[in-house]
Amino acid sequence: MKKLILAAAALTLMSGAALATEVDGVVAKFNPAVRVITLTNGESYTIPRDVAIPPQLAPGKRVAIDEHDNGTKIDSVLVGSYM
Repeated sequence: MKKLILAAAALTLMSGAALATEVDGVVAKFNPAVRVITLTNGESYTIPRDVAIPPQLAPGKRVAIDEHDNGTKIDSVLVGSYM
């Protein structure tokens, strides 16, 4: 029984990781009032209040935005030296 529970837990963790994606791009504009980052490719991302926005975020900076659940939840925003 323990093996079955461990296998199910491992599968659950691996499934969650499969739903994570990372979007890389260059910031075209950032509106801190509404926490929206717009990339040069035209895609926009609203960053939830519980996710920290690096103070160095500015137009022209490279960013990585980590998403989960098919883009419905943003987990983190990294600027510049993540590459």
